Amino acid sequence: MNDELRRKVRENAKYLRNVRPIDADEIAEYIESQPHPGVVRQILREEAGSLGLVEREDRTFAPVEDEPIAPTFRGVEAFPPEYGHKLEDLLADRFGLDWQDGASGDELRSAIRKLKTDYYWNNPVEYDETAALGYAIYHLPDNYAVVQYVLHELGEEGLLGRDLRVLDVGAGVGGPALGMADYLPDDVLVRYDAIEPSAPAADIFDHMLEDAGRNFYAECHREVAEEFAVPDDREYDLLVFANVLNELDDPEAVVRRYLDSLADDGAVLAIEPADRETAIGLREVERAIADERNDATVFSPTLRLWPGERPTDRGWSFDVKPDLDVPGFQRKLDEGERGPDAEREGDAEDHPAPGSGEFVNRDVQFAYSILRPDGKRKLDFTADTGRTAKMAEMDRHVTNRIDLVAVKLSHSLAEGDRNPLFKVSDGSEAEDHFAVLTRETSLNRDLKRADYGDLLSFESVLALWNDDEEAYNLVVDEETVVDAVPV
Repeated sequence: MNDELRRKVRENAKYLRNVRPIDADEIAEYIESQPHPGVVRQILREEAGSLGLVEREDRTFAPVEDEPIAPTFRGVEAFPPEYGHKLEDLLADRFGLDWQDGASGDELRSAIRKLKTDYYWNNPVEYDETAALGYAIYHLPDNYAVVQYVLHELGEEGLLGRDLRVLDVGAGVGGPALGMADYLPDDVLVRYDAIEPSAPAADIFDHMLEDAGRNFYAECHREVAEEFAVPDDREYDLLVFANVLNELDDPEAVVRRYLDSLADDGAVLAIEPADRETAIGLREVERAIADERNDATVFSPTLRLWPGERPTDRGWSFDVKPDLDVPGFQRKLDEGERGPDAEREGDAEDHPAPGSGEFVNRDVQFAYSILRPDGKRKLDFTADTGRTAKMAEMDRHVTNRIDLVAVKLSHSLAEGDRNPLFKVSDGSEAEDHFAVLTRETSLNRDLKRADYGDLLSFESVLALWNDDEEAYNLVVDEETVVDAVPV
């Protein structure tokens, strides 16, 4: 396509955008060389970002609307089958139609086992083609789901516009990008820069995102996060760090580096697995950024309810959402026929039998943090020392009944039939605080009913110190009133 044709298409589009929907057929008639409408349509797609246009269902183009999105999100039940088929196309190209059986299946299963071990021990992870495919089999579905739950924190508050520029640092095989593409309405213009230095992972990303949506423009930059240069005139609405901070040598420095390219009303979405080390590591990055930069505020979920206070507890907190349906490709690998040379190291517990569920990953459990430079918080609430106790001073209140406010930061952590136990925080604590429900009543049942991240008020809760856990227990019994705080 020559530059002159592109210039004329742009000129006509700029004129028509304020008159009526832009039709490629109509523009083709206005140009002397009479280009094919398909060529004009392709130019319009390539120039849509700079022109602020979205392609409509009838294949015409119109200016992006100004109002924020009105999400219809109700959770994620399953990884879309069409994405599963695209992944299986890659597996079949690499290993053949029976990729799940024999030596190829054993190779993929071994790669997934190694990835699990490396993540558990926080070892450096390198992705060759098999490892990248193994990661996609095991983690594409949950990564796809998690980003939508986190994104909805902003969407439900009317904080996501219809013209979004996104930077995904450590984009991997494309789970977060696919999830974002499906969460956002079709009439949102998304320009998505993905940074992924692993060539095998980037190849999968490009393949999975090639049909993401008619207004979703993804470009994968095959560079390390520390070296990608953001153009001087580029500003992002969302910075996404999904399952990558734990792999960086200096995650705080990388986040700080990209904060300079974040729009004043933009947001950082940082996501990590729920396991202890990565979740605590995420919270350490969050705290370093929020404490050292006045223009980065915690939007959710770990709100600071007391001005001038900051938490210094270990910060292990994660959300849990409903399990996903088992994708067909995971079931195939889990039930696949083992080859004669399959690994047999260890005992049966190390290598369960086919169909045991070892390679099925339905869990949607994750730690996350949303930071904003404009100071907005999901819950606009400030605690008052005249009415409530502060967790930073909890040692003064041990064995007393007190009133306080706190954010619920876990589902029940109790095992078996033990009393429900929930992590709570007011953003000032130096030690972990847990609300223990010893007797449920109609006046305290909001403790169990509240969602992760909800703000609760406690009246007449008993404060105790737990030597075994080195934490404070806030005992909720028949004398305690717990209410969700409307904000």
